[in-house]
Amino acid sequence: MRELRYFMAVAEELHFGRAAERLGMAQPPLSRAIQQLERRLGVSLLNRNRRGVALTGAGEVLLHEGRAALDATTAAVRRTRRASGADGTGGSRNRLALAVKAAASHELLQKLLDAYAAEPDAAEIEVVPSGTCEEEAMLRDGRADVALMHTPYNYLAGFDSEELMTEGQIAILPAGHPLAAHRTLTLADVGDVPDLPLARWPRNGTYPPGPGPEIRDQTQLAQLIALGRTMAVFPESARAWLWAEHTAVPLTDAHPIVTHIVWPAHSRSLALAGLIRTATRL
Repeated sequence: MRELRYFMAVAEELHFGRAAERLGMAQPPLSRAIQQLERRLGVSLLNRNRRGVALTGAGEVLLHEGRAALDATTAAVRRTRRASGADGTGGSRNRLALAVKAAASHELLQKLLDAYAAEPDAAEIEVVPSGTCEEEAMLRDGRADVALMHTPYNYLAGFDSEELMTEGQIAILPAGHPLAAHRTLTLADVGDVPDLPLARWPRNGTYPPGPGPEIRDQTQLAQLIALGRTMAVFPESARAWLWAEHTAVPLTDAHPIVTHIVWPAHSRSLALAGLIRTATRL
């Protein structure tokens, strides 16, 4: 695993000096470690010349597979520590980390937590807020054992899941804006409003193009809507966190949002199985 981490740093930096600095080591032992890894695999991973470093075809494959391998190793360590209470919390009770997107499925989440807590031998649930579309990465690297995810915004490929709830979508607007007086709206109505551009959330670390403000969290979004600077489209359940300065108007042609409980396909956790049973019963 050490050699693999070394290779990943070089493959991502495409420069031995920067990779060595990132790893906190000298460059010569890093070069020797990569050469040893190439001998062990019997392939050339890097093309080295005066212009720099480039990945070979085999190196491209190891870069892709190596990320998955390192994530799996990190996830195994995190989940093992959580299961034994060895994560620095000082407790011994089994714990599950549940990733949830801020402001989504609030009522469902509260019902799930209350119902599961009443089960005999229920594990402790740590609710871990996630950014937009961050739940997939959190499940893969072990920061979360289970997540509430929403299609079509989230991708469920590679995970096991159960559908929990289907709901419509709403436009969340400043209460004093003319659009807030409508009983219903369409996506076309909210898609091009010069004085009220749609808020932009990051996906995979980057923001989509557009005139709307770049949003980092729910509190920032709520304040900017109240100030009349932006609007947002959310599932119907987002009504639970609206301020008095907000108005929610149903969108008649928006696709429905399906909430799923999602977990790694290889999981064998009895505590997780109990949480899933409770969720599907609800």
